[in-house]
Amino acid sequence: MISSVLVANRGEIARRVFRTCRDLGISTVAVFSDADAGAPFALEADVAVRLPGNAPSDTYLRGDLVIAAALRAGADAIHPGYGFLSENAQFARDVTAAGLTWIGPAPETIDAMGSKIRAKELMSACGVPILSVDAATATPDDFPLLVKASAGGGGRGMRVVADAADLEGELVAAGAEALSAFGDDTVFVEPYLPTARHIEVQVLADTHGTCWVVGDRDCSIQRRHQKVVEEAPAPAVSDPVRTVLHDAARAAVKAVDYVGAGTVEFLVAEAHLDTGKVYFLEMNTRLQVEHPVTECVTGTDLVALQIAVAEGRALDGEPPVPSGHAIEVRLYAEDPADDWQPQTGTVRAFGVEGSRFVSPAAYGLRVDSGVETGSTVGIHYDAMLAKLIAHGPDRATAIRRLSTAVRGLRLHGVTTNTDLLLGILADEEFAAARLHTALLDERLADWTTPRLDDRAIRKSALAAALGEATAATASATVLSRIPTAYRNVPSQPRTRTYALSTGSLDEVVVTYSAGLVQHDLDDVTVVEATPSRVVLDDAGVTETYVVAVGDGWVDVDGPRGSLDLVPVPEFVDPADVVAEGSLLAPMPAAVISVAVHDGQQVSRGDVIVVLEAMKMQHTITAPTDGVVTQLSVTAGAQVESGTVLAIIEGEPP
Repeated sequence: MISSVLVANRGEIARRVFRTCRDLGISTVAVFSDADAGAPFALEADVAVRLPGNAPSDTYLRGDLVIAAALRAGADAIHPGYGFLSENAQFARDVTAAGLTWIGPAPETIDAMGSKIRAKELMSACGVPILSVDAATATPDDFPLLVKASAGGGGRGMRVVADAADLEGELVAAGAEALSAFGDDTVFVEPYLPTARHIEVQVLADTHGTCWVVGDRDCSIQRRHQKVVEEAPAPAVSDPVRTVLHDAARAAVKAVDYVGAGTVEFLVAEAHLDTGKVYFLEMNTRLQVEHPVTECVTGTDLVALQIAVAEGRALDGEPPVPSGHAIEVRLYAEDPADDWQPQTGTVRAFGVEGSRFVSPAAYGLRVDSGVETGSTVGIHYDAMLAKLIAHGPDRATAIRRLSTAVRGLRLHGVTTNTDLLLGILADEEFAAARLHTALLDERLADWTTPRLDDRAIRKSALAAALGEATAATASATVLSRIPTAYRNVPSQPRTRTYALSTGSLDEVVVTYSAGLVQHDLDDVTVVEATPSRVVLDDAGVTETYVVAVGDGWVDVDGPRGSLDLVPVPEFVDPADVVAEGSLLAPMPAAVISVAVHDGQQVSRGDVIVVLEAMKMQHTITAPTDGVVTQLSVTAGAQVESGTVLAIIEGEPP
């Protein structure tokens, strides 16, 4: 019997595994990098061991340090989570060689299926269709192609290539990204099917010969080949297709004598949604990010079953029968409206009304989170903050529950993809289950439209101004009974300007007068105003706003959603104004390479600097033709958001 588990991972998956271990009476061990020293997962474990450094290559990808931590802390088993070392066969071998129990498939299985190239060969031998093309002999007719990392997933090391002239450069870039994320730069190419369904099958097998097919999931809503929305069971799938998918997944298990939890992924082209023809993509020899939706519809705890299988126990003869429908959305610290730029900062508030995590299969609304109020979101790791999962008796109910939860989310301090998630859940195409992997790109402009209209934003800004004003009055050391903005003689009203941290609008201006009851919003009256609570009456409808005022920020939670506001000072320090032509770092990041030198002539679109943040690379290009008159960074440097990387002086007309 396993008595103590070290989770060789971080964030929400570490917390997820710890939860089941607590339910089973198993003690827990965390490993953490310096950047994660105060992270919730590191504090929740019974004991934690530091891995010095921040970069994954120095910490979570160091199998020797992880195993040493397990031995030092008295753990007798290691759960790899997903990502990092979860599909590293040598790590699995080293774990067992150290006398520890590996909660996962055999190393030989990971070797066979962990390499997507080898997995395709095995599945082809089983008669399952695959997508394949040789990069060295690809012809123009083969394009578009998809470059993929052989050793990992999650969108890292993936590039769509539409033109043969770009293939070599994209192979190099994908390899570099894969090496950073997975420690392996092996990549391959396959035909790109932009409008296919991405459907996967959950499997679970024990050492006694029992194999469960634990239903299927749809993961077609993706950005940059990384899943955003997942649901179970896969909707609008014909019985012939479902049968073929499940049979092919069983064939994959049999081909490698698979033991443990795993996922077999497929593409189903639009033309074959009713014919049963599917294409094998890969087999993930680990738990998937989207496993909660399967847990919700089957009433199972997949982590508990992983542990049971690792202990040598037998599964029941038949898997549980799915019931109802579950949908999961991934909450990312990123700005979809700004080319998916990852965001960093401190989470000033985090909460979801009505959520619970009573058990992994809890009915209703579940939140798997890697952050809490006060957590820091940095540049070193994945941008996912949490997963929100809704379960209902049918798909429409699950969508409605999830929409309400996302709309009521209280999350301040970092820009997120919340508006995108609301846009997806409200979309008619999504509601009708007309899904494919290019749908997000096609509807991105509509889905990223801010959910708060101008009037809702202005009411939130008024609440912010009233909250600030009453807070200033309450904290005044003298004349505290006199309202802020009071004048002895008639004068101009007080004006407050706010910038929206989301960037959806440049700024919003509100005007109010002494007594905090006069303003410039028609049909709106102030019922109550305190530093933390403002009540407005909008044409007979009472609305309550919760306000939090801090140094340089005001957070507002209203009836239609949350808003982060930044007070704009009336006077600007000249030192804060950057020179014309400055290229600024869009986020805190590491400088991977610098492609120019001082005085170099550049053309619009030329690469200037390549940054890396949250395991993704970001290329900064010249916005215009000109000359590099200042180069402020070198390769290997760490930069903060807003740092001047270079200055390009444009050519005169």
